[in-house]
Amino acid sequence: MSTVIARPARGFRAAPFLGFAGFGAFWGVWGATLPLLRAQAGVSDAQFGVALLLVGAGALPAMLLTGRLVDALGLRVAGVLLALLGVMGVVLSVASVSYAALCVGILAVGASSGAADVAINTLAATVEKRTGRPVVARSHAAFSATVAVSSLGTGALTAMTDSLPVTFAAAAIVVVALGLAVVAATRSAPTQDAVAPGGQDAPTHAGRVSWRIALLVIGTIGALAFASENAYQTWAAVLLTDAFTASPALAAVAPAAFATTAALARLATATITLRRPIATLVVASMIATTGGVLTAFASTLPFALMGIVAAAAGTSVLFPTLLSYGLRPVADESRGRATSAISTVAYLGYLAGPAYFGLLADATGVQKAFLGIAALTAVLLATIPALSALERTVS
Repeated sequence: MSTVIARPARGFRAAPFLGFAGFGAFWGVWGATLPLLRAQAGVSDAQFGVALLLVGAGALPAMLLTGRLVDALGLRVAGVLLALLGVMGVVLSVASVSYAALCVGILAVGASSGAADVAINTLAATVEKRTGRPVVARSHAAFSATVAVSSLGTGALTAMTDSLPVTFAAAAIVVVALGLAVVAATRSAPTQDAVAPGGQDAPTHAGRVSWRIALLVIGTIGALAFASENAYQTWAAVLLTDAFTASPALAAVAPAAFATTAALARLATATITLRRPIATLVVASMIATTGGVLTAFASTLPFALMGIVAAAAGTSVLFPTLLSYGLRPVADESRGRATSAISTVAYLGYLAGPAYFGLLADATGVQKAFLGIAALTAVLLATIPALSALERTVS
């Protein structure tokens, strides 16, 4: 029976939200400045598309290795890696004056992002374990909200300055400041877990082989969730443009509505996500699948937006729930490595989602391709009973 420790300091409880806010601030700027980045490097659309693949190429090995670093050096690593991501954005914005420099810079940003991603998720899972509060889901909600705010702010700043380095420098000030705040907040982190939600002690030691298999299974299911979520984020605006001849301004409503709904859904379901993870996954998968079908068969733009919003409400909840559920029984000393295992496998789905959708769209058209995304969340729904069986096997 573990001992209930004193309530962690307020700064430590806030650390994950600071970290995810910084992460969202960076990616909001990134998405809004891609046209400027392409223009500065002087590359074609095809070259730029290939270069963007290097985000994943840099992120995957970094995600795989960062967990060991966090386990060895402690949670303050999350703040350091977040600050590094902000700096890498500035380096990219200044150095990308040729295709080769662009590729190297994007690879460095991808590696920094992947490392920061694993570190802040480990931090969130640890604070959740020690406080018994739904920190993972709420942290991911903070990320979505910050992306939306950062994107809007970036649009206003670039309209005034039309300067990529200035925009990334402004972002770096925010991201580095938040990274340093995370370092300060985790410096005196408590070293003992609190009682798990529901009043029962979560197991802190499980069979290594069994839990490795469990983490890989959870990561694989997370890949389905990420593939679905990223496909909507990437292709929703294209749907409104191609199927409903929406103007660029109107088409931009789709990703904005998706991001806003994702933030609200994660925030609204945070408590139930922590206390009833399996039920949350079932309901979220059903909502996401329904949203995909509605989007695929919508006859008008408002109905298509309804489908996109429903899909956002469902898909956005899936990965935070899986991550929280998968990391809950993991001991402090190996939580970083466990986060790496889940996140790395799940990230493969994030990379594959838009490409999978693109192949479907080429064969069936953009709108009907959303049936393929509904199929992913339907498969995810079918795998959920395996999670309960797996938990019984390895407990």
